[in-house]
Amino acid sequence: MNKRTKKRIFESFRYSTLTIWLLIVAFPLFWIVSTSFKPDAEWFAWPPVYWSETPTLANYANVWTGKEEYADTQYIQSMQKPWVALGNSTLIAFISTTLAVFFGSLIAYGVSRYQMLSEARMFQLLMLRMVPPIVIVAPLSLHYSTLKLLDTHLGLILVYFLTTLPYAVWMTKSFIDEVPVEVEQAAEILGASKLRTIWEVVLPLVRSGLVATFLFILILTWSEYLLALILSKTEVVTLPIELSKYEGSTEGRVYGRQAALAVGITIPLIIIGLFISKHLARGFSFGMVRK
Repeated sequence: MNKRTKKRIFESFRYSTLTIWLLIVAFPLFWIVSTSFKPDAEWFAWPPVYWSETPTLANYANVWTGKEEYADTQYIQSMQKPWVALGNSTLIAFISTTLAVFFGSLIAYGVSRYQMLSEARMFQLLMLRMVPPIVIVAPLSLHYSTLKLLDTHLGLILVYFLTTLPYAVWMTKSFIDEVPVEVEQAAEILGASKLRTIWEVVLPLVRSGLVATFLFILILTWSEYLLALILSKTEVVTLPIELSKYEGSTEGRVYGRQAALAVGITIPLIIIGLFISKHLARGFSFGMVRK
């Protein structure tokens, strides 16, 4: 067997493996979309219905407009408030992400230019984000109860800000490292202050990196479930918590409605992920990947 034949066999094996893995990953997404268009009689059908012959938009109408529709088995009218949850998620995610990127970029600038943190400290900072949320959520809920932060927007904003700050520092540092120090020195020679140099020289040069970091952290906070489940009750409900309520004692097992809400939550995240994929590769490689 010559070298060319070995290479072809290897490439065939690699592409076959990737194709199988793609199908495994894509099937849940297909199933969610398919279920969102199924009438209620097909939610529990056996053998399963992969794509309905009579697709309907009733699930979307019920979830997003509150329209009541009579089904063969029961009245299917959502008792949830997805628009309220959408407003909560938008407010919490955008504010916490903005704070994380702002303070993260300041810390990253200090680390990049003045070595405020050593490499060991930087890895320790990143390891804080690797701690499972379930480890901290129980004692955190006790502190929040004392501070009257349970079930409040401020409580979730603070915890999301602190848990995503390590990502913001690591990602923005990789972009700031690419800005030559000589550019800042030239600005200071021309009379610009340090703050003005950062604001008008450094940040515009790393704008794309800041946007990528912002969108990545936004995805994390938008889809976070466990912390929101423990630290919120009824007043502040985010979209992931709202999604879980479509299967329970009050709603029943309304998989079609749940899938319709899931599609509305997931599509923006997929679009954002495709938009920033190239930037994420460079950010997580800490600036080593240039193209």
